[in-house]
Order: sequence, then C-alpha cells, then structure tokens
Amino acid sequence: MPQPEPANHAPPAEPMGRGSLLEVLLVFLKLGLTSFGGPVAHLGYFRTEFVERRRWLDDQSYGDLVALCQFLPGPASSQVGMALGLRRAGWAGALAAWLGFTLPSAIVLILFAFGGAEWSGLASSGAVHGLKVVAVAVVAQAVWGMSKSLCPDRLRAGIAIGAALVVLAVPTAAGQIGAIVLGGLAGRWTLKLQHLPPATHQDYGVGRRTGAVLLATFAALLVLLPILAAAQPSLWLSATAVFYNAGSLVFGGGHVVLPLL
Repeated sequence: MPQPEPANHAPPAEPMGRGSLLEVLLVFLKLGLTSFGGPVAHLGYFRTEFVERRRWLDDQSYGDLVALCQFLPGPASSQVGMALGLRRAGWAGALAAWLGFTLPSAIVLILFAFGGAEWSGLASSGAVHGLKVVAVAVVAQAVWGMSKSLCPDRLRAGIAIGAALVVLAVPTAAGQIGAIVLGGLAGRWTLKLQHLPPATHQDYGVGRRTGAVLLATFAALLVLLPILAAAQPSLWLSATAVFYNAGSLVFGGGHVVLPLL
C-alpha cells in the first residue's frame, strides 16, 4: 500500500511577480557560476536555493514543475530555471534566468574549446579526467537529496528504480520516452496521492492562447528549419536546424543530447 503523503511544514510560497528582474539575474548568475554536475545536479541546487532557502515555491509545486519539464523535450534544468524566472518576474525574468544560469558556462566552454584546439592533449589530460570523476559524486549527492522528497516511500522508489533499469537497458531516445510513459502509467494506476486544489496551483502568468501560439511556433520551426536548410545550403542555417531538432526530440537533459548529436 502506498504511504500517505508527508506533511509539508514549509512556509507558503510567495505570489508570482514579487521579485525584481535584477534579483532573478543575480540569483541565477550565482548558480551559473557555482553549479557543477549537469542537469540532475542543477535540479538539486535549484531545490536548495528556491524551495528551502528563498521559499519561492513549496516542495510539492517544485516536484510538479520538475516532472513537467522532464516530460517536455529539451534540457530539463534550463526549463525549470526559466520557469522559476517567469514565475518570479514575468517574461523578462525568464530571459534573465536563462542568461544568468547559461551564459557563464557558455563562456567557459568557448574558452575551453579554444584551449583544446591550441593544446590537443588538454581534453585527455588527468586534470579533466579528475573533473569527470568528481562530477559523479556531485550528481549522486543531488539525486540523493531530491529522492527524499520525490521518492519518500517504497512504491515511488520502485518506480524510480524501474525507470533507471529501462533507461540502462535501452540507452536511446526510445528508452527515455518509454521510461517516461511507463512511469506515468505506473503512477496513474498505483499511486493515490493528495492532489492540490485548483486554487492552490502555481500561476505562471501564461494563458491558453499564448501557450497555443508558442506550441504552434515550436512545431512550425521543427518542420520548416530542415526544409529551409535543404533549400538554401548554409552552415549557420544547417547548424540551427540540427541543434533545434536535437533540442526538440531529446528528453531528460544534456547527457541524453550527446548521443543524439
């Protein structure tokens, strides 16, 4: 039998739009400069910063947001960050969150790429290998921290372990999608959870019409970019089409993007 949902004694989350654009930018810039380990670790850092420390939203709402972003294609941690910025300071807050969290790593990556081109042995050096080993511990710590809130009983822990086995057995995009679908079905049939009343769901300020327009734009670009790239051969257009396709069809985060690319 599933265990009852643990009580959440955290103070209520603050209403949408109470923060400033500068606040969102500075908070995510700090995370962008100090967060290591990849998307899974980032989600753990976000929970510590925005649920436990700043109380921007409660644990249950954060878990729902993470689950939604894992269901959507694209890098989950970036989506969660932009959603948090959107909730805090509107559309400009979403952009500030993306810039603050993504720009530092993009700059470092470009510099590292120049260094790798200049010194060919840098990528295979012992220092870089040591960083990879340390990243394993960072990710493991983040997963362990999130498991306490997302998998508080045996049934949910079993679903998580089953999803991990599916992904390991089928290390492709099909395995990722299969794990998501099977996890959703298993939760629908076996979990009896206390659902939030509609009035307590977090409002991110995006209406149905805006959502429909954005969804249509997403689908149109997915179809049109490869056609344009084939009709007008261009390095920039071809690269844009390839990376847009990768971001649109991958689930779970950056570690899944690599084999698709």
